[in-house]
Amino acid sequence: MRILFVFVFSLFSLQLLQAQQEPNLIQLSGLVLDGSDEAHLVPVPYANIYVLGKWRGTYSDFNGFFSLVVERGDSLEFSAVGYKTVKFAVPDSLVDDRYSMVQLMTRDTVNLPTAVVFPWPSKEHFKLEFLAMDVSSEMQERAMRNLANERLQQMQYGVVMDANENADYYLRQQANANYYIGQTPPMNIFNPFAWKQFFDAWKRGDFKRKK
Repeated sequence: MRILFVFVFSLFSLQLLQAQQEPNLIQLSGLVLDGSDEAHLVPVPYANIYVLGKWRGTYSDFNGFFSLVVERGDSLEFSAVGYKTVKFAVPDSLVDDRYSMVQLMTRDTVNLPTAVVFPWPSKEHFKLEFLAMDVSSEMQERAMRNLANERLQQMQYGVVMDANENADYYLRQQANANYYIGQTPPMNIFNPFAWKQFFDAWKRGDFKRKK
């Protein structure tokens, strides 16, 4: 009987504690936008939203939307590659359990010293060399070969991605991986569109051995 009383009392205390804590939780949703140009606001994709001191957070999607559960009085930190870090304090006087916001971020621009490149000592030297240049048919053919579609495709695959492209590719891969956490990712074996592409390629003879 004493054990049953202790169990009932503990269960009641736990429910009372949860009832006291739940009203403090808020579903915070919003958009992270680039506020560098107020006339043209664009979303900031994959921005990090971190709850300071709580070791948890989330990130915005490709359209800048985010949603997470916070408590009244929490401090949030918004950060993204190429933008200045912004902090936001959740008001502790909120009455509703839902709150929407728009967080603007400004670009973190680094100004480098101006570098002026002169291909010729002066404009007069450039004019003389330009007028003396012999544009023969051989040079025209070489230019046409360089502008051919096959040549442009080879150059496209041969040029490496810059820092922004690498960061965007990594964030897309990370977002796709996190999207299927806790569940089985879809497989193309059950995708009817993938089967159609397979049969079309089979009819075209794409899988035949080429000599």
